[in-house]
Amino acid sequence: MSQQKIIKKALFAAFPYTIPIFAGFVFLGVVYGIYMNTAGFNALYPMVMAAIIFAGSMEFVATNLLLVAFDPLRALVLTLLVNARHLFYGISMLDKYNGTGWKKWFLIFGMCDESFSINCSVIIPPGVDKGWFMFFITLLNYLYWVCGATIGGLLGPLVQFNTDGLDFVMTALFVVIFLDQWLKKEKHYSSLIGLGVTALCLIVFGPENFIIPAMLGILFCLSMLRKFLEKEEPTDDHDLA
Repeated sequence: MSQQKIIKKALFAAFPYTIPIFAGFVFLGVVYGIYMNTAGFNALYPMVMAAIIFAGSMEFVATNLLLVAFDPLRALVLTLLVNARHLFYGISMLDKYNGTGWKKWFLIFGMCDESFSINCSVIIPPGVDKGWFMFFITLLNYLYWVCGATIGGLLGPLVQFNTDGLDFVMTALFVVIFLDQWLKKEKHYSSLIGLGVTALCLIVFGPENFIIPAMLGILFCLSMLRKFLEKEEPTDDHDLA
């Protein structure tokens, strides 16, 4: 089989798995682009940030970081904490990505929750090249997000409705994720730890400085109680999506 046919077959095999992600990524990307515009940035910002950062939740956070005093250390720590889960994703995918050649570099860069979930758990159809299949899963999801953010950035100046409160979209996104995880679990130890530590840090450090201490505290508590939580709250691969 020629290389062109191998690539085409992998693309056609990968595309159906990304259709549900297409709807979510494009919608959230458009909202992100409009949000950036309401914060005073032109369409170039969401397009470039989506293409380079490619971390949805962190991109929303980065919008606020661009509006406050320059603090690279705080930005670095916050970015590492928000995306710390990717360290574990990467370790678990070492064997999967082995032997994919130059595609491995893009697979590493473009690995998001959704791409990880598919590439980690899906059974690749017979006769489809593994490397190209994972590459197109990652590439398509990447393009969905970048296109959505670009469209939102371009549409931002044309939006005529009142956009007051649009910045609440990031808070709403995390609330939805939290509620989704809450409903999936029978026991809520991890969630209660997160709520408790966050509330404590909010009281101690105040609303302007509580985020990083809270995330460090949550990480510490979850690490210390890891064995207990794994025993009490067994998870499956689908919960990682």
